[in-house]
Amino acid sequence: MAVFVARQAVFNRRQQVVAYELLFRDSLQNSFPDVSESTATARLIMENQLNLGTRHITSGKKALINIGPESLKLDLCAFLPTNDVVIELLETIEPTDENYEYCRELFHNNYKLALDDFVYQPEWDRFLKLIRLIKFDVQQTPFEELAPIVHKLKKYQKIKLLAEKLETADDYEKAHKMGFDFFQGYFFAKPKMIQHRDIDYNYALVLSIYAQVMRPDPDISEIAGLFSLDTALAYKLLRLINSGVFPIKSKIGSLKQALVYLGHERLKKFVSLIITAHSAQSKPAELTRLCVVRARFCELIAQRVAKQQTGEAFLTGLFSLLDAILDQPMEKLLDRLPFPDEIHAALMQEKNILYYILETVKAYETGSWWALEQAVAYLSIESADLPKIYENAVNWSDSCRQNL
Repeated sequence: MAVFVARQAVFNRRQQVVAYELLFRDSLQNSFPDVSESTATARLIMENQLNLGTRHITSGKKALINIGPESLKLDLCAFLPTNDVVIELLETIEPTDENYEYCRELFHNNYKLALDDFVYQPEWDRFLKLIRLIKFDVQQTPFEELAPIVHKLKKYQKIKLLAEKLETADDYEKAHKMGFDFFQGYFFAKPKMIQHRDIDYNYALVLSIYAQVMRPDPDISEIAGLFSLDTALAYKLLRLINSGVFPIKSKIGSLKQALVYLGHERLKKFVSLIITAHSAQSKPAELTRLCVVRARFCELIAQRVAKQQTGEAFLTGLFSLLDAILDQPMEKLLDRLPFPDEIHAALMQEKNILYYILETVKAYETGSWWALEQAVAYLSIESADLPKIYENAVNWSDSCRQNL
């Protein structure tokens, strides 16, 4: 598949290119697409850092990567190599205690931090000891207002200042005279579009991996087997290991070895990155959450009516909305998955025990009481028990999401 990124050069006082800001794009149209900040950052990492690598796109120079409040909370920075990037904290991040702790942890993990479109407030003072670059939008804050702020910041010897949105020679001359260290804007160059190729991955398998990773004691062999079913996912995993984010002490000879090396916590973050990158709109993210609730709901019902099929019931619920998530026919999607006949049949609306478990769950979700009574009659369970089972499924799903 074709993937896109824009880069805009950062110049020093001698007008030499010293870095590039990387800007997420999803087409040849050189503008920010209508996606959430965290989705944009996750896709930028998946499609660039875990593909060719940021160094390839920046010709070996530093890459400035935008990080907003959600990306900061999700710790997406963990997938970026400290030596290659500057973390550009967007102006939407507020100077709260929680964000200070996130930034302090990044600083102590040797990330270089920058403040984007900075507007001075006293609440930012404690952050400044963690910051190495501050960017000012000269279109947003006039030069006459910038002068006292720039003078105040000069006492922080480790902080460099960058003037962005420079559109004319006069803008550049004023910023240069004021003592800015770096410069960026249309006066030098517009963002340049770069298009390259990436390999698409099977999102259905991502859900399977997600389900395994959420369990308290995930089966590494099972997860390695799932990765082995999709070249793109296996490639992303190995690219992560070899991306410069983690020190490599020995050669990786298998997917299982890669997963063991990554560790459970990093693996959870990696799966969360993939899920976030796929959520181009709110719809897939919410549907994914609903799938997990359904999976657990089906599993808990199966524990009462078909104990030998609890695992299959979980997968039936987990994949029950896959066609809606991917906007493709369920039959076509199931052809790509190694499911037993029972799951395949239930998802294709063929009546068996798994089908009736799923129908019970769907009827409960929608308040279709007539359909619900039919389904529970077939399963020989009481509909009065379902509210508590559903509550347990929701709590389990929320707990799993918090642990990712």
